[in-house]
Amino acid sequence: MRVKRALISVSDKEGLEEFARGLHEMGIEILSTGGTAKLLLSVSIPVKMVSDWTGFPEILGGRVKTLHPKIHGGLLALRENPGHMREVQEHGIGLIDMVVVNLYPFEKVIQKESVHLEEAIENIDIGGPSMLRSAAKNFESVSVICNPERYKEILKELKANDLTLSRETLVSLAIEAFSHTSWYDSMIHDFLSDAFKGKAPANGSKFAKNILLRYEKLQDLRYGENPHQRAAFYKDAGFTFRKKKSASIASARQLHGKELSFNNIMDLEAAFQLVKEFGEPAACIIKHNNPCGAAMGDTLTEAYKAALECDKASAFGGIIGANKRVKKDTAREIVSSDFVECIIAPGYEPDALALLKEKKNLRVIETGEFGGDADEEMDLKKVSGGLLVQDKDAGKLDALNLKVVTKKKPSDEELNSLIFGWTVAKHVQSNAIVLVKAQATVGIGAGQMSRVDSVIIAARKAGDRARGSVLASDAFFPKEDGVEMAASAGVVAIIQPGGSIRDEEVIRTADAKGISMIFTGVRHFKH
Repeated sequence: MRVKRALISVSDKEGLEEFARGLHEMGIEILSTGGTAKLLLSVSIPVKMVSDWTGFPEILGGRVKTLHPKIHGGLLALRENPGHMREVQEHGIGLIDMVVVNLYPFEKVIQKESVHLEEAIENIDIGGPSMLRSAAKNFESVSVICNPERYKEILKELKANDLTLSRETLVSLAIEAFSHTSWYDSMIHDFLSDAFKGKAPANGSKFAKNILLRYEKLQDLRYGENPHQRAAFYKDAGFTFRKKKSASIASARQLHGKELSFNNIMDLEAAFQLVKEFGEPAACIIKHNNPCGAAMGDTLTEAYKAALECDKASAFGGIIGANKRVKKDTAREIVSSDFVECIIAPGYEPDALALLKEKKNLRVIETGEFGGDADEEMDLKKVSGGLLVQDKDAGKLDALNLKVVTKKKPSDEELNSLIFGWTVAKHVQSNAIVLVKAQATVGIGAGQMSRVDSVIIAARKAGDRARGSVLASDAFFPKEDGVEMAASAGVVAIIQPGGSIRDEEVIRTADAKGISMIFTGVRHFKH
């Protein structure tokens, strides 16, 4: 179908003059509205105002411009349907063969620091999506263009093919249009859901009946978890307005090093989530999505050195996480360590960054300050044909509400280390056992099928440092063997959720071994 008439109404006017001039020079009549028409007329491109075409003025301050049968009839009429052609002729409706529309800048408006609800609502486009959908529905006869990046290829194809576009191009444009309107509506949904959080009628559950996931591709990755898997990295498009002041992996900046891999990004997220738990200087080293060391200290350097001491062998090729701005002394320790893949931190002093950049392949990631709290986000896990959705495991322990269940009570220093270990255990794959001394891990057992095996691994990694350590377990001990193994390694205190049918036997074993034990009543499985 030859393009004889185009309707152009755009907010983003990038490349518009060249495109519209190209259409005009090919003899295509142009209809337009408001600011778009004003621009085109100012550069001597003839246009017919939509209000003249419909015989009806723009009304309601521009809210109604193109919502008219002479517009949508001209777009939706099936050219091969004699009945349709007879009706449009009877009602004086001219056919429109091309729609060039991009929408009010809703996304840009809602990202402003203090956007008012009224301003956001006025930037909800109605006529634009309606035209895109009408044109895309009738894609066999109407071309629909919502992406300025496609202007040049469309002009080229029209010139080469006597003002026609291939069916392949028409289908591609229609799919892009529906993707664009879907994206646009999901932005509005996300914004209004956030703006009226807690004010909308409840459906008996905090989980919505339908979930709209809206992600925008940041980059293609070299490969996925393994070289034979293709992969890409997407960002949550709603995160920027929901959590304007929150740091995230998707919004972090890479300051140095080669391109991040799929596994790097996964491990960076694990490091980021762990260190942001703490207010005092803290560091961790992540390997295969598990910490192989984590510590707090009076300084970030102290924390990093203590985290590294936990398991130097496993730390090779690991990801370093820090919750404070990295200074030169910490950077010096990092570059003197064995091979490190990445470091992630809120920021870097200039001399520290210069030192880190001496390592050619070290990827240096800056998140910005951890201010704000993204813990209201849902935790999503994909399964074949479906999605699991849950709250994030974001709970904090209240030391005043912990229950000491043994005759012996932990000392204040042991209690601090128990709480630190309990927080780290939240970020270790289940079954998780964490041994701690002075708020630094000395041994970690992760991802085992039995809890006692995790105790054995943690104790083996700790060696002599297990003596006098405290133990954090992400879930209850199903029987006494784990406690007996901990006691033989030299553990002096244990923190665990409790809740086993054999709790009394486990407590008696702890009493017999002279170990203090705390129940939290909270489990920290991580699958």
